[in-house]
Parts: sequence; structure tokens; C-alpha cells
Amino acid sequence: MLLTTLEYVPGKTINKHLGLVQGSTVRAKHAGKDIMAGIKNIFGGELKAYTELLQESREEAIERMKEQAQATGANAILNIRFSTSSITQGAAEIYTYGTAVILE
Repeated sequence: MLLTTLEYVPGKTINKHLGLVQGSTVRAKHAGKDIMAGIKNIFGGELKAYTELLQESREEAIERMKEQAQATGANAILNIRFSTSSITQGAAEIYTYGTAVILE
């Protein structure tokens, strides 16, 4: 499955447009990691626990989007975008979406 943020793929032709595909996940912070992040916030530096949490969340949202695209028969997803929103105190949604197509 080809994934790209481009609206088209150079050298390829869009044979069929299959529509919007999406994937999302909602994740909550771990209390212990949150305490350590608070301490790190005082002294500065990267909050590695949150970096890892966001990376895992993006990967899960992408995988769900790919599964949806594969179910439509797509071989590529174009114009991929990401969005993040706060759901509740300590929990956030990572949402990814794009256009499923069949490329030649």
C-alpha cells in the first residue's frame, strides 16, 4: 500500500477514486509517566514517554486507515493528513485520513 501526503504520485495515473478512508485511536496518559513528565517539565528536555505515546498512536491510526483502504480494493492512499484533538482530561485522539485510490 503506497501512502503519501501528495495529491498525486509522479509517473502514476489514478485509475479509480475510492473515496475517503480514515483511522483513529484515543489514548490516555499513564499516571506514572504523567508524574515523571511533570518533573521533566520543570527542568526541561524531551518528554520521551509522550513522544513514544504519540508515535504508537500515529502508527495505530495509520494501520486502521490502511485496513479500511484495503477493504475497498485500494493500492494507495493519497493526500494523507493527521489531526489531534483532546477528548477529555488526559486523553487525546489521533485521527488520520486520506483518499483511497487505485494507481496504475
